[in-house]
Amino acid sequence: MKDTTKIYLSKQGFRELKKKVAKLEREQKMLEIELRDGDVKEDLLRQNDIFARIDAIRSEINEKNFQIHNAKILPRSKKRNSKVSIGSFVELFDRATGRIMKFRVVESLEANPLIGKISAESPLGKSVLGRTVNEIVSWTANSRNMVLICLKWTSLN
Repeated sequence: MKDTTKIYLSKQGFRELKKKVAKLEREQKMLEIELRDGDVKEDLLRQNDIFARIDAIRSEINEKNFQIHNAKILPRSKKRNSKVSIGSFVELFDRATGRIMKFRVVESLEANPLIGKISAESPLGKSVLGRTVNEIVSWTANSRNMVLICLKWTSLN
């Protein structure tokens, strides 16, 4: 059965995913070299530990390769779309606190709130997708209803 799941990534996210696979492959080779070491051949417990680590790495490599195979790189937009989409940089204004939130909407695979990348599947991500400037955005966070105004956004990759 053919899986047609598309994973939307920025060019940077795609490059980072490929780098992660290369790092895992290097780690796997180092462990395989360690297995050939004379000391390890006599230590069954250590051998089993290395085999388990190699299996875990192979599994992660397969998962990452599946993601790479199914990745669709978000195109660099030459014209401004009319609505927020995956890949958009967004600024929201909270009237209650006067705070401005700045973040980028990304696929969950690339999400990292600590560096301003919010998953499109998160409550905030779902609530901003399809919005336009000056539109009110609301969602629930920690059982608190948040209401913000979309100030601006750009769709650059």
